[in-house]
Amino acid sequence: MSKSSAIRQLGPQLSLVTGISKDDDVLVIGLTSAEEDGAPSLVIGEGLFDDATASAIDDALAAVGAKGSAGELTKLPAPAGLGVTSVLAVGLGSPDKLDDAEHVRRQAGVAARSLQGVATAVTSLPAADLAAAAEGFFLGAYRFDEFRSTPPEKAPLAAVGLIVPAVDKTTQAELDRAKAIARAVSIARDFVNTPPSHLFPEEFADRAKALGSAAGLKVEILDESALDKAGYGGIIGVGKGSSRPPRLVRLSHSAGKKAKTVALVGKGITFDTGGISIKPAAGMENMTSDMGGAAAVIATAILAADLDVGVNVIATVPMAENMPSSTAQRPGDVLTQYGGKTVEVINTDAEGRLILADAIVRACEDEPDYLIDTATLTGAQMVALGTRTPGVMGTDDFRDRVASISQAEGESGWPMPFPEELRPDLDSRVADLANVTNHRWGGMLSAGIYLREFVAKDVQWVHIDIAGPAFNTGGPWGYTGKGGTGVPVRTIFAVLEDIAAEG
Repeated sequence: MSKSSAIRQLGPQLSLVTGISKDDDVLVIGLTSAEEDGAPSLVIGEGLFDDATASAIDDALAAVGAKGSAGELTKLPAPAGLGVTSVLAVGLGSPDKLDDAEHVRRQAGVAARSLQGVATAVTSLPAADLAAAAEGFFLGAYRFDEFRSTPPEKAPLAAVGLIVPAVDKTTQAELDRAKAIARAVSIARDFVNTPPSHLFPEEFADRAKALGSAAGLKVEILDESALDKAGYGGIIGVGKGSSRPPRLVRLSHSAGKKAKTVALVGKGITFDTGGISIKPAAGMENMTSDMGGAAAVIATAILAADLDVGVNVIATVPMAENMPSSTAQRPGDVLTQYGGKTVEVINTDAEGRLILADAIVRACEDEPDYLIDTATLTGAQMVALGTRTPGVMGTDDFRDRVASISQAEGESGWPMPFPEELRPDLDSRVADLANVTNHRWGGMLSAGIYLREFVAKDVQWVHIDIAGPAFNTGGPWGYTGKGGTGVPVRTIFAVLEDIAAEG
């Protein structure tokens, strides 16, 4: 990752066009599947082809057996005179799926991932949904090659022309918004994909400051001395095993005194060994993603400034590296969280909740109307919900509101309960709380219950566990490649906009 994602090209150049130009290499069209005994149908909008060209493409697709099923890719030589070298048809599935923005976004991403080595593409997919097509192409083409000694043989897709009936203020505003959202998701991906050798708390804070300041956010950074003096016992406790000390970053966007205030908190463990309660070696390299919540919160705050969202946003982002050493906290130690509650550290690998608790208490001092925290918090999230479905917990009404918005945005958040019988299991023998229960049942839920202890009573609060969804260790799908996904940037930003509109 460059020193600042503000100067790295995160995706292809996106522009509005009204047709195909001589500089375009590939035309990407949509193809819906047949209804009953009919043939698949082209999704190309009005006036892109004459009848002869449309018929030639239909015949060629039929000859190779294209069905239009979702994600199916069919590449054809372009008919003479079309102006491009080839045509790529991407299957959109059933025609009724054209009303589903996330579905269109994913198929645009499938197309973009297949176009490595192509300089310029032009697409008719905006005929289905302009914003979804733009976001899907940008995110599907995203690549992270910053640490390769030689450029990959196939360069990422460089530019995409999005075909619309007319280029006007409305369509340009829709594209600009889509580009800002896709860029923010890519900023979060870049943070997550940067290896811990190059992204440690001080560097993470510096990059957040550079990006935040460039977007017009007010930025404050607390170093280890300031954290210790102010009593941030959770952040100091987790970070004291590392030679690279912790930080707390605060980023603020102002929408005016009459606007609602939303606090954002994100877990920023730049690498998690588990500390003295060390993790197994297998798969530990994936703990480069343990700052996925912080990455998403920073990126969302930047997006809030870029699109001037109508709520006050204050992001409080704790950053630490969890390492075993002679100075690391031990199982059995007691620390004092910011605000005064004492915690017996039973397991040093349950460190995320310790730094989040400090940040939540600090965030509540700003008297927000709403508080959203997100974290790669528990392996139990993946046990309960899999690798693509975030767990959403918190105050009932806000929890359900956020989960509903997350599902509408295609990030699939699912509401989860707080069983009250789990709370006594966090009682400690020697302190106010223990940081884990003495069993493995409902681990995601008990982590959320722990965080609830630090939320001010009059604040509407939600906690989003993204342990699996923040980092894709499997094969690419839709607009999501391997590595950082950028979840839940789109969910949180959509919630900010919903609060701005509805209160």
